[in-house]
Amino acid sequence: MLQQRTLQSMTRAVGVGVHGGQRVEMTLRPAPPDHGIVFRRVDLPQPVAITVTPEVVSDTRMATTLSPGGDPGGPKVQTVEHLLSACAGLGLDNLIVDITAEEVPILDGSAASFVYLLQSAGIALQDAPKRFIRVKKPVEIREGEGARLMWARLEPFEGYKLAFEIDFDHPAVDQTGQRVEFDMGSGQYKREIARARTFGFTKDVDMMRARGLGRGGSMDNVIVVDERKVLNAEGLRYDDEFVKHKILDAIGDMAMAGHPLLAAYSAFRSGHALNNKLLRKLMADPQAWEVVTFDDASKAPRGLAELAPAW
Repeated sequence: MLQQRTLQSMTRAVGVGVHGGQRVEMTLRPAPPDHGIVFRRVDLPQPVAITVTPEVVSDTRMATTLSPGGDPGGPKVQTVEHLLSACAGLGLDNLIVDITAEEVPILDGSAASFVYLLQSAGIALQDAPKRFIRVKKPVEIREGEGARLMWARLEPFEGYKLAFEIDFDHPAVDQTGQRVEFDMGSGQYKREIARARTFGFTKDVDMMRARGLGRGGSMDNVIVVDERKVLNAEGLRYDDEFVKHKILDAIGDMAMAGHPLLAAYSAFRSGHALNNKLLRKLMADPQAWEVVTFDDASKAPRGLAELAPAW
């Protein structure tokens, strides 16, 4: 049987939220089978728990934000996508995430620090079958036209692979790869995707700060780009780090499905909002998906049974 996974032990981290700038303590705890990934605001007088599903996404400006029932006026947990991407990369199904503020800490701006935290706690196999959402027919969201066109698509595929293309028309980005494909079954998430950092442009800083965003951002956790070049002294971690971060985000956004996907995801200029609309469109059509398990782990798609134990 291909089994569900959680942590072997508890682990903690302290950091700041990239948008609000608040100090936040995060505790990652093991969770029982069929629990899912649950965020808990433990700083509130009455702790609030939010289970990861497409419907709890309440805001997608610059990050993926969750609220109970998707109520934008309710308690929030912001910037969940990097942690969820790490969970997907390690095949984690069940996890409790306690935080003491409304934003998950940004740490180094990628998923690598979360991968390290999760692996340091250890991955435990559980006595319950791992559930996948198998996409049975193509689902697509398209918005805009011409230079404003963006789209995201899920298609049937017995495994999980992603393809993403960006189009920023910026000298620093133009010098890098703007399209990347990645197969989660390769077992190379930690090496090829996890270290890609979020990025921002100096021209957008004043606008973001006026909206209460980016207050915790710095060159320690963001690739900063001016009109011509990358300003970080160490440069890029990957030649195509910009588009790889978009893949990293997409993996986290698709993890909002609540179970890992068996699908081919592809996108052009997509972001958190379009990714969430795509998941909601998928889940709204019962003919487009099914939940499957693998009684014989050797019958699972390549790599999915080996991801966590092999690392």
